[in-house]
Amino acid sequence: MQLLVFVSGKHPLRMDTHELKRVGEGDAEKHEPDENNVCSLSLGPGLMLDGSTVASRFLHVELELNVHLRRLSFSEPVHYIYNPLEYAWEPHRCFVETYCRGGQSILFLGMNPGPFGMAQTGVPFGEVNYVRDWLKITGEVGHPPLEHPKRLIKGLACIQSEVSGARFWGFFRKLCGEPDVFFRHFFVHNLCPLMFMGTTGKNLTPPELVIGEREALLALCDTALCQAVAALGVTMVIGVGRVAEQRARRALSAAGMEVRVEGIMHPSPRNPLANKGWEAVAKAKLEELGVLSLLTM
Repeated sequence: MQLLVFVSGKHPLRMDTHELKRVGEGDAEKHEPDENNVCSLSLGPGLMLDGSTVASRFLHVELELNVHLRRLSFSEPVHYIYNPLEYAWEPHRCFVETYCRGGQSILFLGMNPGPFGMAQTGVPFGEVNYVRDWLKITGEVGHPPLEHPKRLIKGLACIQSEVSGARFWGFFRKLCGEPDVFFRHFFVHNLCPLMFMGTTGKNLTPPELVIGEREALLALCDTALCQAVAALGVTMVIGVGRVAEQRARRALSAAGMEVRVEGIMHPSPRNPLANKGWEAVAKAKLEELGVLSLLTM
C-alpha cells in the first residue's frame, strides 16, 4: 500500500485539517466552502488567497482538494503518483491568475494530467510549447518526491511533446489567434490533479485504479469540481472525453447545480477516431453546441 506524501517545489503547501479550518474554507469533513468566511492565506510572494477574485477562490478550492487527497492511499497497479498542483504550483498559479478572470461561461474539463503535459507544466492539456510560447506561462517547477526514470519532470524545459495537449491548444490557437480570445468565454480545468503510473512508467488513468480507491478519489474530485464551478460561475461544462463528461454530469446533478453538461471527443492518440482528424470532429461538435462563434469573436 502506497501512501500519498507530497512535497512542493519552492513553496511548501502543507495544511492539516486545523489549518484548513483556520483559513476559513468551511468544514473540512463536509468539504463545503463557506463563502462568508474566507480569510487570507499567503502562499509565497505575490499571492494572497483572500477570496477577493475568481482566481483566488478557484485556487483555494484546489488547495483544499490537495489536503484531502493527501489522506488517500493506492495499491497495485499504482507505484508512482505525481501531483503537479504541488511541485508545479508556480506555473499553475500563473495560468490561473492570468486567465481565470471571471465572466467566463464555459469550462472545458479534462480527466487528469498526462506525463508530458500538465505533469510538466501545471497547466491542463499543458503541452510545453503551447504553454510557454502561446500562453506565455512562466514559473519554477520542482519535482515529485519519487520520480520514475522514464518520466522525469523537466518543467518548461521538457522537449517531449504531448499529442493530446498539442492537438487541444493547437486547435484553439488556430481558431482564436490569441489566448485572450479563447479565455474571454472559456476556461480549462482537470477533474483530478493526480497522475498515476505503474512500475514501467505506464500512465494509469483513474478508471484503471482499484474500484474502491478510484471511487474514494473521484468522490473528492467531484466535490471539488462543484466548488470550482460555483467559484467560476460557468453555465456549461464540456467534458473532454466520455469519462470527464460523465463524472461532471453526475457530480453537478447530485449537487443540484443547474449547469449544462456536454462533451467532445478526447484528442488522445489512444483514440483511433481522434487520430483520423480530431480538429474537424471537435469543430463540428462545438458548432452543434452553439459555442463555436464564441471562439472567433
